[in-house]
Amino acid sequence: MILVTLMCGAANAQSGAKARLLVFGDSLVAGYSLPPDASYPAQLEKALKAKGLDVAVLNAGVSGDTTAAALARLDWSLADRPTHVLVELGANDMLRGLAPEQARTNLDAILAKLKQAGLPTMLVGMLAAPNLGADYGRRFNAIYPDLAAKYGIPLYPFFLDGVAGEAKLNLSDGMHPSREGVTVMVERTLPQILRFLGQ
Repeated sequence: MILVTLMCGAANAQSGAKARLLVFGDSLVAGYSLPPDASYPAQLEKALKAKGLDVAVLNAGVSGDTTAAALARLDWSLADRPTHVLVELGANDMLRGLAPEQARTNLDAILAKLKQAGLPTMLVGMLAAPNLGADYGRRFNAIYPDLAAKYGIPLYPFFLDGVAGEAKLNLSDGMHPSREGVTVMVERTLPQILRFLGQ
């Protein structure tokens, strides 16, 4: 069964059990059109091991997932018994033009469940595409800092920082990172993830 209380989480930490970081997200996590060893979780685990950390990074990414779909499968994903969770969601809500308030409600519910389970959580943000307009952008972009503040959790503001808009770091669709793009994402997120894991 999953860790469901702070007490269980503390017991796990005291036992010295190997850390298990669940990366819960969409195609940007799943490794859309990439070989398994090129996905963000796979490259992140390799980078953590290079730093001397024996951390299992679990790929809980599903291509095409909206925040609603992810919320519906959260309990199933937690059956992998993570000790930490990285949440990366919202891009598909934005690309489909769904109401930002809907994404906020779903992400709020996901973070509430993780808090109830006593699982340390880090939130990864997304930014709205400019073509959706300034009003949509303000409403969508505010979701991540607002929820990070509400739950007192670390936030990496923009998952595609340094990669978005760079043709050489993306697949031909211009939306999904290539192996090289994922490498940049790992390099940029690694310092904050190290702090998140307590290093």
